[in-house]
Amino acid sequence: MKINEEVKKALEEGRAVVALESTIISHGMPYPKNVETALAVEAAVRENGAVPATIGIIDGEIVVGMDHEEIEQFGKRKGVAKVSKRDFPIVVAKKMWGATTVSATMIVAKMAGIPVFVTGGIGGVHRGAEKTWDVSRDLRELGEVDVAVVCSGAKAILDIPKTLEYLETEGVTVLSNKAKTFANFYSVSSSDPVDYAFETPEEAASILYAKEKLGLKGGVLISNPIPEEDALPHEYIDSLVEQAVREAEEQGIKGKESTPFLLKRIVELTGGRSLESNIRLVINNAKLGAKISSCLAKQRKEGK
Repeated sequence: MKINEEVKKALEEGRAVVALESTIISHGMPYPKNVETALAVEAAVRENGAVPATIGIIDGEIVVGMDHEEIEQFGKRKGVAKVSKRDFPIVVAKKMWGATTVSATMIVAKMAGIPVFVTGGIGGVHRGAEKTWDVSRDLRELGEVDVAVVCSGAKAILDIPKTLEYLETEGVTVLSNKAKTFANFYSVSSSDPVDYAFETPEEAASILYAKEKLGLKGGVLISNPIPEEDALPHEYIDSLVEQAVREAEEQGIKGKESTPFLLKRIVELTGGRSLESNIRLVINNAKLGAKISSCLAKQRKEGK
């Protein structure tokens, strides 16, 4: 594993660092929008007091803190593997390029000592999972890996109530930024309650620090609603998701290929509006994640 010198120094000095995934670059959106978004997210992290660490695998080496040239290569390169926990041994042994998913990024962040990770939406329980057993590894990682994940809820294609039930079973604390309900990705909120709504980044950081001092294993999920001006109506998105899910079933698309297909199809069906909302929510999450990470670093230094 190679850790960027800036990231390494920040960690050694106890300063705030935020982990970022690379699937948003290689599997989330087309070039050059993917690279522009990745760099905008990194800029948002810096502007809010933390050092960004975009994580990916290059020629079999895990890189923590990709530079601009590496991000550019990720954005242009075809055939980059989508990496979850099960894929690490193959991608590393075969010296492949790999883009880390939420679960894989959490694992690497923990290895590197980065306590906060920012993403758009987590994976979760898919609609119809009672028949397909299609449940994202992200949820198990949240139950096992000591990293806080800032997101705008589960991806819109998923079943939110079932996802929250699974997180409860895994013992994952679910927090929300000001709202009492879980964020609904493209839409502001769902009708599903969270464990606790915090009012400030300092308050969220104090909960992470308390968990750390208690020695409790597993992650914390931080739900951050998309800004209202960037949101899309829930009923509108839900009808398109149902259409995309039907199309995926008809085409026999399942497993790790289903999420990229569904998200791409929703972008097509919304005429690109969902893509712009996705970009805005990720940047918004980066701002919150950086602030929480900065507060956590301060609390650790003060020992309070």
